[in-house]
Amino acid sequence: MTRDWRALPSANSLWEATAEPARDFPVLSGEQQADVVIIGAGYTGLSAAHHITKSGLAPIVLEANRPGWGASGRNGGVITAKFRLSFREIDAVHGRAMAKRMYEIAHESTDMVEELVSEFGITSANLTRTGQVKAAHNETTLKAAIDEANWMTREMGSAEVRILDKRGVRDETGSDSFVGGVLNPGSGGIHPLNYLRGLADGVARRGVPIFQESPVTKLRRDKDGIVAETPQGAVRARQAIIATNSYSDLTGATAQMQRTLIPFRSALIATEKLPRNLAGKLMPTGRTYTETKRMMRWFRMVDNRVVFGGRGAFGKQDSQSAFDALRRAMVGIFPELADVTLAYKWSGLVAMTLDSVPHIGRLDDRTLVSMGYNGAGVAMSSLMGRYLAAYVRGESPDLGLLDVSRMKAIPFYPLREPAVRMVAGWYQFLDAIGR
Repeated sequence: MTRDWRALPSANSLWEATAEPARDFPVLSGEQQADVVIIGAGYTGLSAAHHITKSGLAPIVLEANRPGWGASGRNGGVITAKFRLSFREIDAVHGRAMAKRMYEIAHESTDMVEELVSEFGITSANLTRTGQVKAAHNETTLKAAIDEANWMTREMGSAEVRILDKRGVRDETGSDSFVGGVLNPGSGGIHPLNYLRGLADGVARRGVPIFQESPVTKLRRDKDGIVAETPQGAVRARQAIIATNSYSDLTGATAQMQRTLIPFRSALIATEKLPRNLAGKLMPTGRTYTETKRMMRWFRMVDNRVVFGGRGAFGKQDSQSAFDALRRAMVGIFPELADVTLAYKWSGLVAMTLDSVPHIGRLDDRTLVSMGYNGAGVAMSSLMGRYLAAYVRGESPDLGLLDVSRMKAIPFYPLREPAVRMVAGWYQFLDAIGR
């Protein structure tokens, strides 16, 4: 069953309120020809369009709503060189060579964001590369974080990782809620919607047709390639790229991909602008921050506002209970914010996979896919555009565990929502008792 793409609301987010004006793109009407038709105008689709154009081929991008309407405009704007599956876990199961290749890919992804921001001159993206602190809420999780950091230094060569004691994390965050932590360099933050709109504008200026409010309702093969049909038109191409991620079930053309994903709603809140003295006290180094709890919360300071996000929102729409839980968690960490008004609250879908890593590659001789970013998609989806272009050119890049041949369907798919609630409830219980 697909969702009605026309009835879904836009995000009431800080990013939407502070973004540069959106460029208006036409609705597809009539028939168009292209080398590649790209379904989805998020980071994946736009990066793919850019890199395919650099290869001398002609792509067309089709978007069901407006560019940035989905996860690319709703996320927290955190850029990290990681996967949900740790490099140590990868090493234990798949060996050292695989762990090192995945490490290379992860760091290539953060560099790709910087490269695209520079190439298109997206100054409004406000990209920072100041690092991220993983803040431990108890001694058990601190020890695990330190062990992981020491392993990364010893085995992966991450010499810049720093261990922080309780005072160090307090100096970083302005909070006494943590017992210590680990500082990872190279991570950063971005205004995700300005980044997206900058990509869309830059790609369009280089001649790539982008059509908004043009959902692909049918994707079919013909003798010369593949045809993407929309309510008012069609694109005939030699190859197609599905870049719809957690919003794959908006139409029947891509709904089959949803069976490989577990959509998990992530909620965010943002405060009103803080007084300068309070804003200067909280998170003064301008990094991004995460907790070590299983139901992870993360936070950052943006334009003198605290942006605070986390997992745990359920259902197909925004959840007031999830926003209330985020506010309680935020005040628990920063009691100074108890009387501060929330100015924005919004949510979006994160695409989880069974093996905790994204997947990219060929579904068949005419169709490519990249999705399943597991909550770390700003950087990784930007990079996947480069590799999608390589596949289009007929290459077979080494993408380690990301290869689509490893992608598995979700067993007992109709039960996914109650299963997610059950697992999340268990994680919340473990966090509450300090495990």
